[in-house]
Amino acid sequence: MQYDIRLSLEQSYPAASVHVRNLARLLPSDGPQQRVQRRLLSIQPMPDERRDGRDFFGNATTLVAWHRPVQAISFTLSAQAERLSEAVLDMSPPLDRLAEEISATGLGPDGPLHFRGPSPRIARCDDIAAFARDCCPVGATAFDVVETLGRALHQAMTFDAGATDVGTRPADAFAARRGVCQDFAQIMICGLRALGVPAGYVSGFIRTTPPPGQPRLAGVDAMHGWVRAWCGLTQGWVEYDPTNAGWAGEDYITVAVGRDYGDAAPVKGAVRTSGAQKATHSVDMVAL
Repeated sequence: MQYDIRLSLEQSYPAASVHVRNLARLLPSDGPQQRVQRRLLSIQPMPDERRDGRDFFGNATTLVAWHRPVQAISFTLSAQAERLSEAVLDMSPPLDRLAEEISATGLGPDGPLHFRGPSPRIARCDDIAAFARDCCPVGATAFDVVETLGRALHQAMTFDAGATDVGTRPADAFAARRGVCQDFAQIMICGLRALGVPAGYVSGFIRTTPPPGQPRLAGVDAMHGWVRAWCGLTQGWVEYDPTNAGWAGEDYITVAVGRDYGDAAPVKGAVRTSGAQKATHSVDMVAL
């Protein structure tokens, strides 16, 4: 499926700020499951510094800074990208043989060894580990474990946009059984790692489908987070969305990957101001 994508992301501050510095990961790139025909990230006001590059995991990055008072910043992405269709087949080993296959891999950016243990935003959690073990059927393959845990979390958790914020720990969101896509994904990553399945975070766009008989509205598609899991030398990486209880397919466009949300956050940085920051965003994914 091929899409025209437009993102508008705006940040505003109650008082003009000086020395604003942001790191954005908003530009989709070519990957095993997608091709990008064009992409352009515009930023207003024009930053005093801009440096485009790539991070360790291969994500496209844009580092920007302003050395004059700034009270509002807007990021506008225009892109055309194609998500390739892919059959979801289980070619993974039994879970008890996965460690043997992990040991045969290297330390490259896409290697599973970086995604096995705790990361800055995902600590070990006994409650999540116990939940994951209870969900895991005896003799299951790594692929089965990913799907089973994802579906179980979808049933156990309630989507609640007001229950958490960007800094909420997976353990706290799981204890409340409430959260948003970021929480669903990071809880699932924590559970998979506890079972020995390397897992990481994916940030990107998801195309939404209106209710039957309703028109499709502009700007209602969304930035989204889901899970990637390594299921053996033959299977490689697969992507699962616990928020929607399904494999990430043609309605998804990947922007960034990492160990957790911190590695793939769309925009993060430092700002000196007072009061609360306000941020809004809208996404359009129009199928061509």
